[in-house]
Amino acid sequence: MTKSVFMDKYPIFSFEIDKNETEYKSVDAIIAALKELVEKHPVAKYIAVFDHYAHTTSMEDSVIAPEIIAAKNFLFCFGKQLPSTKILAVRPRSVGISELEDKFVLDFLEVPNAQLQVVLEDWIKSLKNN
Repeated sequence: MTKSVFMDKYPIFSFEIDKNETEYKSVDAIIAALKELVEKHPVAKYIAVFDHYAHTTSMEDSVIAPEIIAAKNFLFCFGKQLPSTKILAVRPRSVGISELEDKFVLDFLEVPNAQLQVVLEDWIKSLKNN
């Protein structure tokens, strides 16, 4: 898991899984595994999947990095509190799952709750074979 700052302001965590390091063979299989984890969690709630690749390719003059084969966002929420209106700016959560020729890349914005950050990191790390 690596942390970087995207566009000089967004704290992004990224995790790469070589295809030979996981039992999952597609973005959809990874999404199914994440959905199962969310549904088992006492606070998390599954929302939707957004096919970012299909959306982008449907537009005239779209640009997609040539190494990207598939790209979807898995949307869910950990929220059980609304302490202020500001929390809505960082919810719901989204994990971007991209397929490249030899690996999958999972990217997500840092979670504002440290305990739930660990949960999300653990979920993503669990996709890789031990």
